[in-house]
Amino acid sequence: MATRNYQVVIEQDEDGYFVAEVPGIKACYTQGRTFEEVIENIKDVLQMCLEEMKSRGEEPPEQSEIIGIKRLEVAV
Repeated sequence: MATRNYQVVIEQDEDGYFVAEVPGIKACYTQGRTFEEVIENIKDVLQMCLEEMKSRGEEPPEQSEIIGIKRLEVAV
């Protein structure tokens, strides 16, 4: 079985939940109360998304490299 690597973007929302998403794969996101929980959840969701794509005869997309995230301060 072939393997692929996907980058995951994880944020923490205003309620303290962790939100994870795999950019480039539609509807591939989830949340969790803890960092560890969101990691396990996104693994499950990613697997489901890839299996769904495979069942439709689609190839999983190659993910573009995420170069970085930068926090910017601006006046509002």
